[in-house]
Amino acid sequence: MAAMEGLIGLMNRIQRACTALGDHGGGGDLPTLWESLPTIAVVGGQSSGKSSVLESIVGTDFLPRGSGIVTRRPLVLQLHQTDDGSQEYAEFLHLPKRRFTDFALVRQEIADETDRLTGKTKQISPVPIHLSIYSPKVVNLTLIDLPGLTKVAVEGQSESIVQDIENMVRSYVDKPNCIILAISPANQDIATSDAIKLAKEVDPTGERTFGVVTKLDLMDKGTNALDVLEGRAYRLQNPWVGIVNRSQADINRRVDMMSAREKEREYFESSPDYAHLASRMGSEYLAKLLSQHLESVIKARIPSITAVINKTIDELESELDTIGRAVAADPGAQLYTILDLCRAFDRVFKEHLDGGRPGGDRIYGVFDHKLPAAIKKLPFDRYLSVQNVKKVVSEADGYQPHLIAPEQGYRRLIGTGLTYFRGPAEATVDAVHAVLKELVRKSIGETEQLRRFPTLQAAIATAANEALERFREDGRSTALRLVEMEATYPTADFFRNRPHDAPAADASGKAGAKNPPAESQVPVDRYGDGHYRTIATNVSQYIRMVGDELMKTIPKAAVHCQVREAKRSLLNHFYVQIGKKEAGEFGHLLDEDPAMMERRQQCWKRLELYKSARDEIDSVAWSSGR
Repeated sequence: MAAMEGLIGLMNRIQRACTALGDHGGGGDLPTLWESLPTIAVVGGQSSGKSSVLESIVGTDFLPRGSGIVTRRPLVLQLHQTDDGSQEYAEFLHLPKRRFTDFALVRQEIADETDRLTGKTKQISPVPIHLSIYSPKVVNLTLIDLPGLTKVAVEGQSESIVQDIENMVRSYVDKPNCIILAISPANQDIATSDAIKLAKEVDPTGERTFGVVTKLDLMDKGTNALDVLEGRAYRLQNPWVGIVNRSQADINRRVDMMSAREKEREYFESSPDYAHLASRMGSEYLAKLLSQHLESVIKARIPSITAVINKTIDELESELDTIGRAVAADPGAQLYTILDLCRAFDRVFKEHLDGGRPGGDRIYGVFDHKLPAAIKKLPFDRYLSVQNVKKVVSEADGYQPHLIAPEQGYRRLIGTGLTYFRGPAEATVDAVHAVLKELVRKSIGETEQLRRFPTLQAAIATAANEALERFREDGRSTALRLVEMEATYPTADFFRNRPHDAPAADASGKAGAKNPPAESQVPVDRYGDGHYRTIATNVSQYIRMVGDELMKTIPKAAVHCQVREAKRSLLNHFYVQIGKKEAGEFGHLLDEDPAMMERRQQCWKRLELYKSARDEIDSVAWSSGR
């Protein structure tokens, strides 16, 4: 028994520690450790005697009293058995450094803490109050006192309070690890018991429900509750227990709990109705019964509790690996950390470019869609109109008209026309730059190890963007140089076999006829519109040829000068700057986000709690002969 009592005490400590760390909510695939540990929820209607039952189990007056709804927040009550002769005391989780030895002050603190959330109203709150009582008079238990179920809202309460209370109670008793202590007064028909009705809904087999009948001494003369206590009126898998609470007169006279327990024992032993059940009645028996049952439940649940602990330990260690361990104080270790984080970012950035992560494909989209679309929109039809060609050729000839072919006119038309490609070339470089800049931003956000260091994030982002600007300038000058080379030195072979004098339909390049035999050619007016249309056609086709070539070479310039360099040397300049820093400056770059520091600290605390819980559970369980 001692070993198992140690296990119950351990469960209480674990629950308290979980609560202090905020580790008592669901939401995952498995319940949290707090939810995995068995608890006992005290359920009953208002004025059913719940408070008196709890005080009888504890053996001390400590709960607020009054008419109507008194319990307006759940009270998680953990009982810890101490050595005989030791002083009993209480501790609240919200006042961890204060011990209460005067239980009248405990009662007042419960009332005050309730009012802090609900105000001095009759409203309720689902936020629990956590109270631990250490006493030689108690057995190790965890009990949760819940607001009393009611059927109507009274003045000062919202219309929804009836459903709100039921929902709150259900949130506890629905859990499969919750043992239900259903309180029903003997002077009411068990068929109308709010507690039994709710227990039947969530625990139809009665496997985890204990029925408690209070106020047996207040039944009408000639009546008794034997049908209920002996399981004939409503059968449960666990025994029913009868309780005789202190009367209001006893409470007013401040009859102590030990005297009340003795009086209760005498009542059952001397009762003609209940004497044969006396050994299984009363608050002392109820406390021992619940403790024994809790022991057996905990023992049966050890494998599942350990499974939850082990799974959570794995998750917490994985989270700590993601968050990263605490930063070392040594400058050499700090420099190594900075460089390692830079490499981690660089890996993510390259994965985007190489297709391991999305985003790099947008660069190909610039080459395959945006560049051709931009070239297609260039205004060559307007530029190579008959009127403009005539104007350019005339201006190129000066005061002497051309004799055969307008050489200077051709060169000027080509040179000026090719400058139109500067716009798409620069736009392509800028579009690639925009994609690379966005990938830097995304890569910084996706580098898990960097999230804890906002200063280093900003420094890497600045250095990377500065490098991208240098790459853009190089890409722009290279792309423009390609255009200028085409404009500076046209391909002569293209024109040597062109029909300079044959009539042309328009400047789109659709000539009227192929070269006819020499004998069939007719003289052409070298200053007529047909002649200028032929020039426009020849220039248009040449520009189209150059445009096709530039659609291949401009992407090469962008990839060579921007993408390749970004993959190869994005942070090279940053590394040089880091190498010039004083050792004491590394710490500044590794300043952490306070929220991340808090997250790591909480992870460490939870991990220590779970590892300690696992070790202690194994130790106590094995010593009990698991």
